[in-house]
Amino acid sequence: MKNRYWYPLLACCLPAAAYAQTGQMQSDFGGVGLMQTPTARMAPAGEVSFSFNRAVPYERYNLSTQPLSWLEFGIRYARTTETPQGFDDLVEGNDYLNNGIDTKLLLNRESAVLPQLAIGFRNLGGASLFRSEYLVASKRWYDFDFSLGLGWGYLAGDDDLDEALDNVTINPDRSVSTSGVDDFSVSDLFSGSPRAFGGVEYQTPWQPLRLAIEYDANDYDNEPLKEAREQDSHVNYGAHYRLTDNIDMHAGWERGSTFMWGLTLSTNLAGLSQAQDSTPPEKLDTKQPSAQTDWQATSDKLADNAGFDVHRITRNDDTLTLEGESRTYRSWRKTEGRANRILANRVDPAIQTFRYRQLDHGLVIRDDFHDRQDFVQAVRARDKATPYETGIYARSTLNRPQGETVEDQQPDRLRFGVSPHLLQNDGSQDGYLYQLFATADAEFFTDSRGWFSGEAGLNITDNLDRYEYRDNGKLHRVRSRREDYLDESRAGLYNLQYTRVGQLDRDWSVMAYGGLLEMMYAGAGGELLYRPLESNVALGMDINWVKQRDFDQGFGTRDYDTWTGQATAYIDTGYHDVLAKVSAGRYLARDWGGTLDLSREFVDGARIGAWATFTDANDDFDKGDFNRGVYISVPLDAFFAGAGDQQGQIAWQPLMRDSGATLDRRYQLYEMTRHRDMDHYWQDNDASYE
Repeated sequence: MKNRYWYPLLACCLPAAAYAQTGQMQSDFGGVGLMQTPTARMAPAGEVSFSFNRAVPYERYNLSTQPLSWLEFGIRYARTTETPQGFDDLVEGNDYLNNGIDTKLLLNRESAVLPQLAIGFRNLGGASLFRSEYLVASKRWYDFDFSLGLGWGYLAGDDDLDEALDNVTINPDRSVSTSGVDDFSVSDLFSGSPRAFGGVEYQTPWQPLRLAIEYDANDYDNEPLKEAREQDSHVNYGAHYRLTDNIDMHAGWERGSTFMWGLTLSTNLAGLSQAQDSTPPEKLDTKQPSAQTDWQATSDKLADNAGFDVHRITRNDDTLTLEGESRTYRSWRKTEGRANRILANRVDPAIQTFRYRQLDHGLVIRDDFHDRQDFVQAVRARDKATPYETGIYARSTLNRPQGETVEDQQPDRLRFGVSPHLLQNDGSQDGYLYQLFATADAEFFTDSRGWFSGEAGLNITDNLDRYEYRDNGKLHRVRSRREDYLDESRAGLYNLQYTRVGQLDRDWSVMAYGGLLEMMYAGAGGELLYRPLESNVALGMDINWVKQRDFDQGFGTRDYDTWTGQATAYIDTGYHDVLAKVSAGRYLARDWGGTLDLSREFVDGARIGAWATFTDANDDFDKGDFNRGVYISVPLDAFFAGAGDQQGQIAWQPLMRDSGATLDRRYQLYEMTRHRDMDHYWQDNDASYE
């Protein structure tokens, strides 16, 4: 089960990266650059940066990610207290808030002769105020990094801003603008007259301090604001000071007349390390164990030291099979290595093979086989590790282990936890929306493959009252009434369902569920998943009948009901651990369409991803816009030893959009069977040899 925790101080708390080298500064717009202009440089793969800067009349809030070494991707909010031209109907006292998606692609890496070359897009598919395209080259010379580029649109001081503004629409009752994909076409890219921009970054002898100077081609006198922007110069000056390994402060003088200041928090998800475990693995005894084993004591030790909860232990000739769940460590290799030590110290010397039958909520994920003698030799001499590691193998079988059952335990029936959550909008006509709440959740198992789950939530704070709905009469309100639920009651029952899983054969899993499925919907449904062991492709389908719940979040329901579900292909592309999820089906508002989700998982378990949904409702709703979101997931064992597979996720997604809305299912078979991908096993170097 995927845990939905979040940690607001993520960037400050994660392990530090080394001081940034020249060419790693975050620009005013987010992404690697100088100040107002981008460079061809890329951050290290896995880098995530949150930045804020202010240069009157703008405040910018940026999230920049580097999922791949050649791809930079980010989202941005830009706020201005001055009303843009053509927006006379903004509600008095409200600021204009622009949101956009930026991306930059590396075309050529720097060599001894050639510069680094990149192409980029700002506000791609977003409101047109800052939309621009650029081609830029960078070349390093000792402590100097030079950049020169050509920009179109905003970067060129677009002379056709009036035409650009025609693509930005606003409703008279709204406080911000919106633009959709109907306003965007390939023919718009790199249109108009380009202008040159460029600059240089200098790494001073004092390592934390870097200086920058740039030529910004934009003509701020043509800014689409009611009051003309004063611009005395196209040259901007700035300085970045690395306060800590994760915090960068910056300030500068822009347009020859405006002071800019800002702050950047950054970390690298590819460099996360597990929290230090205070419990060392058991030392391997030199003496031969007895043929008589205290199985109860052995099971307790396996749970306490290896994090393996034993359900059953079976002996068949020289093979000992342990059925159970790995619940303490994210790495099953670490769990099994620790368990090997415990068994080697306690069980009959005649047993030569340790078999771990790994389960998750009753599903048999796989069977792992370890040679006892090879493991013992590997612990005593690291140069003997290769025969042991190459001898480990996994199988997928539903056949119950044969032989004598020497230990049979009833697993814990009750599990519970408490966690905070943050939901935040990825940008909309109402600007940045958020909800902060806490939940207490529990699971009670009726047997090995069935359980009740419940989740009670308490709303702490939100600003969803800023959302204003415009009823066009063409789409049911399936998500846009979230504020009504929160207004009715700060506390509510978010989930109360019964779930049952089964396996049709070794590659097919099935799940059925019914009850209060989420905060807004009750109903019943099921999921089917085909996922062979170690396969790069999995296929799944879910179908659900749901009915909208009353606003008090109790047991009552409203009039609206529908069938919803998607068929999904999960494809491990084999390229830098990039996972592609392609879905098609019916969404909550009875609209039909598809979703593309691309994410990259790093060796440490952290993941960066983005998704987009297109449905047939988009032609009639939100002026052709499409659903999109960005998320970052980190393993909680980077913070807490023994956190197991639990993940903390921070996401920017539509909170109040009705088109393309999906059911928030608590359990998904693909996540429950994630360890059928053996790459996770071999990526971890800890085999408990120490």
